[in-house]
Amino acid sequence: MLNFSKPTVEQYLRTYVISNFAISKDEKRLVFNTNLNGKMNLWAMDLPDTFPYLFAQKDQSSNFIKFDPEGRYVLTGYDNNGDENYQIYAVSSEGGMPEGLITGDPSEKYYFVHLSDDGKRLYYVTSEGNPSFLNARVRNLEDNSDTLLHEGEAGTTYLAAVSEDENTFVYTRLFANTYIQLFVKDGDQMVSLTPDPDKVHIASSPVFVGEKEIYFTTNYEEEYSYVAKYNLESKSFEKVVQIVKESIEGVQYNKENNYLYFSTEKGVEDILYRYDLTSEKLEELSTPVDVLEKLVVTKAGNLYLLGRSATIPFNIYKSTDGNSWQALTNNRVLGVSQEEMVEPDVVTYKSFDGMEIEALLFKAKPEYSNGYTIFWPHGGPQAAERKMFRAMFQSALNRGYNIFAPNFRGSTGYGSSFVKLVEQDWGHGPRLDCVAGIEWLFENNIADRDKLFLVGGSYGGYMSLLLHGRHSEYFKAVVDIFGVSNLFTFVNSVPPHWKPMMERWVGDPERDKERFITDSPITYLDDMVKPMLVIQGAKDPRVVKEESDQVVAKLKEKGRDVEYLILDDEGHGFSKKENEIKVYNVMLDFLEKHQ
Repeated sequence: MLNFSKPTVEQYLRTYVISNFAISKDEKRLVFNTNLNGKMNLWAMDLPDTFPYLFAQKDQSSNFIKFDPEGRYVLTGYDNNGDENYQIYAVSSEGGMPEGLITGDPSEKYYFVHLSDDGKRLYYVTSEGNPSFLNARVRNLEDNSDTLLHEGEAGTTYLAAVSEDENTFVYTRLFANTYIQLFVKDGDQMVSLTPDPDKVHIASSPVFVGEKEIYFTTNYEEEYSYVAKYNLESKSFEKVVQIVKESIEGVQYNKENNYLYFSTEKGVEDILYRYDLTSEKLEELSTPVDVLEKLVVTKAGNLYLLGRSATIPFNIYKSTDGNSWQALTNNRVLGVSQEEMVEPDVVTYKSFDGMEIEALLFKAKPEYSNGYTIFWPHGGPQAAERKMFRAMFQSALNRGYNIFAPNFRGSTGYGSSFVKLVEQDWGHGPRLDCVAGIEWLFENNIADRDKLFLVGGSYGGYMSLLLHGRHSEYFKAVVDIFGVSNLFTFVNSVPPHWKPMMERWVGDPERDKERFITDSPITYLDDMVKPMLVIQGAKDPRVVKEESDQVVAKLKEKGRDVEYLILDDEGHGFSKKENEIKVYNVMLDFLEKHQ
């Protein structure tokens, strides 16, 4: 008999990201954004054939894909090596090299919103001339004329929906992740879709249903988001669908059947629903994955879904009835079956103040276990760790590490009050939730006190730095992946269109000076005594390179054991497969060295 070696780390990392997709009007072509050739590009399949081919090459991340209804072209948007300054490009209907359509200075942003039904008018939002609040514009693609629709003047303002006759427009005003208003523009007046826009709430995902009604999701005066509608004639607001302890996300409308489709976020999983507007019947649909990234409903009523689970990488599926699904892609781990990977246990524990915290616990298979545990605070912070495939997780489990990922206060999926708890409290409550989770691991004999590593990215990188500085006794070594190190410099370095939300999200550096000092990891450099690996994308616009530079430089001055890996062609994440493989191999080698 032949005996094969244990799967290597690289096998897990040879999976691919699928970040977006679109389907043509006749459903004969599917275009998706993936790093199938090592860099992010557009690939296509001519259905029912599911063999992918390169459709458009630019080696950059795409933030949207839109088919011309008449089949003449495909629109997409690209940034430059992760800088998130997306601009709009066009690609021939048969593919090829993308050509700039709405572009400008490389520092400007042009975000696609809507394409008219005849493919002649393109609605977009841009930072040009209004970097903090953004402007909405429309470009006539026949004569290239360009018209200003709305000038943002309060909160970061996005055009969110355009009516079928293109006479009515819905705008989003974003003041914080938990304070998002929806307005319909009626002449020169902006009318709120919710009764009192000054009450802190979220309103999003507007869709026009007929000529008189706008359906959307909101948590106005509730803990969890529900579907509401606004009548343009009566200017009335009404709740339509509410599900107990589930937040409804992303409403889509199928005009032919008069159905709404939406998913809900319920802790670590998503649930898909169909709502019949005629009969008012709500139906839960089955899905092939636990986390739904994108849903497309076609005119014929077919569903196309992008999603993933803890042991299933990103894949695209099709359903004709919402219950049985056909996989259109077969993105999988090289040489490793789903059964060979690790599903997480969903656990709960009590925090320092009695609050219940949900977490995912991945246990390495006994034959692989090395006795060490990785503590993973997620990014966001107003996000959550969910049952979604992470190549890093499965490769670390393959190396024998357990992984513990808590959804500390501020995480989404647990109600409006819970997610707000991190606002103007980045470093106290969430940190103590993490400490309580660490103690829970020890008390339940899941982790040994001398065998715990700390790894986090983005806000999780910030929390890793802060936990290292304030609780270094817990950890063998620490990995910080583009984490905020100094709240004072962070609030001043974010992109201009983020700045309107910083006061509510993080605080005011003058008014909250003492808290900024207390909650900034850089305050605790003297106590960062454990070996550290710092990873940073040079083009990161969210957590700029200086955030990592200042920590590394000062720790090296103190003679600490710190390694620094800079990726010159990445931003806030890893879009290039070779970079991702390099990062996680370096990280796992670092952890092994410090066992």
